[in-house]
Amino acid sequence: MVLTLRRLEQYFLLGFHFMLVFGKDCGPAEYKTNDGQCCPMCNKGLVVRRDCTIESSTSCMPCIRGTFMNEANGLTKCFPCSPCDPGQGLFTQTECKPTSNTVCHVLDGYYCRSYSSNSECSFAVEHTHCSPGQSTKSPGTKTTDTMCEECQHGFYSQHGVNCTAWTDCAAKGRVKTEDGNSRQDVICNKVPPRIHTTLIAPILLLCLTVAALFGFYLARAKCKKELHEFYEVPVQETGHLQVTTSNSLVETAENVPGNVVTD
Repeated sequence: MVLTLRRLEQYFLLGFHFMLVFGKDCGPAEYKTNDGQCCPMCNKGLVVRRDCTIESSTSCMPCIRGTFMNEANGLTKCFPCSPCDPGQGLFTQTECKPTSNTVCHVLDGYYCRSYSSNSECSFAVEHTHCSPGQSTKSPGTKTTDTMCEECQHGFYSQHGVNCTAWTDCAAKGRVKTEDGNSRQDVICNKVPPRIHTTLIAPILLLCLTVAALFGFYLARAKCKKELHEFYEVPVQETGHLQVTTSNSLVETAENVPGNVVTD
């Protein structure tokens, strides 16, 4: 009688186990095998080596290097670690582990264009570079691209970074020789020396005055010479008296033959 009860208990336990293992739905910590059997899942970092049996539980094995498993599972293979390709604007922030995948992050100067299912960046592109004549309205971030805007009139940008006001040539004591535009500044040159502008007329007037005075002096000297030559009398010899000039009309008369001068 006792033996019969024990057998019935064994059959009952076996049947209960059979219902648990081959039931329609498995529990939250179980997985269903290919033949419909429910087995306990393997933990993170592990995958199934051998399914469970009536006599033994699930056999698990760890993920090898370059693979990972980040959740409880009934799988037979680990997931491959994701590469962080610099050619796609990414770098490795956290190395891959048996229980977690590689964590990639966006390189400086890039922004993310595509995200994976776990909201991690999978592809990034380089920020837009503003062109000459533009300025950076808002710099790019890890998630957004650079925004550019055109320089207003009176400002220029050579490298597409900031718009700078045109140079005020007059404020620097120079003259503008070429207009500016959105890509280059105005061109200023030095003011010509004053002697070429304000002093040239007085100097020219002075030179003309000196030339006129010098001409007047020469003409006067020439006139004096001609008058002197006009009044000069040739030298005559009378006895022992020689007359060399015509300064005295009396002396000239006394020496002329036939003229007698009395006291």
